Amino acid sequence: MQRATRNRTKTWFLFALMLGILVAIGGVISGSTGNGMWIILFTGIGLVTTAVTYWNSDKIALRSMQAYPADPQQFKGLYDMVYDLAQKAGEPAPRIYIAPTHQPNAFATGRNPENAAICFTEGIMHLLTPRELRAVTGHELMHVYNRDILTSSVAAALGTIIQGVAYMLMFNRGNNSNALLNLLGAILAPLAAGLIQAGISRDRETSADHDGALLTGDPLALASALQKISGGVQRHPMPAEDHRVKSASHMMIANPFAGRVRNWFSTHPAMEDRVERLTQQARDMGQSR
Repeated sequence: MQRATRNRTKTWFLFALMLGILVAIGGVISGSTGNGMWIILFTGIGLVTTAVTYWNSDKIALRSMQAYPADPQQFKGLYDMVYDLAQKAGEPAPRIYIAPTHQPNAFATGRNPENAAICFTEGIMHLLTPRELRAVTGHELMHVYNRDILTSSVAAALGTIIQGVAYMLMFNRGNNSNALLNLLGAILAPLAAGLIQAGISRDRETSADHDGALLTGDPLALASALQKISGGVQRHPMPAEDHRVKSASHMMIANPFAGRVRNWFSTHPAMEDRVERLTQQARDMGQSR
């Protein structure tokens, strides 16, 4: 089984785990109170919130980065690159934006390929060679074409519902003998949901690396770009306390916050692992440096 197929299978398995957590919590509350109304309420709130966020995902993300539309004349090479790869993939070309920050980074957003956008920072435009930038473009395009924004939105919806329903456990007085169990559930369930969301995000990044390298036919260029981007992030970190940046950070090709160590809650795979996988992919394609 190919790596991309394994990642997709793992993603759906993680979704199933999140659903299992939600059903388990719902069973506890419904069993002790005899009323499933709160489950329905939190589910409705989570679905509505996610639908609004998903429908406006491009506007929210671009606004958070203060991005502006890329001028077709000034960035003609970038437009040609994006349109060429979109045509190669047989998919619509997204809108192109530039974010005014020195940090080298990029992200894709939008509810579907017809309403998508790719944002490049000014830093990445100055740092990468055209070959490396093409590789990054391929990565971001595959986020769009793989419907990763929908995937992350559904994961966020389930996470929000689990947090809300778990919160109800703290006030569940239907059976006082289970008070400790309810408290543990209220603490552990959101933690588990957060771990699963991070795992889904990491799998989507890994798949975008793999599929983007297939689209461009140049995994080594993406590996080189990721190494440069990693160094650039360390030199120009974004403020971790800025909630606007945090809301878009999981979409970016590299974690925009410097000094973050590898952990289970990371939304991005470790950079050295990504480079190693891409290098192996190049070997499998008969390429060498």
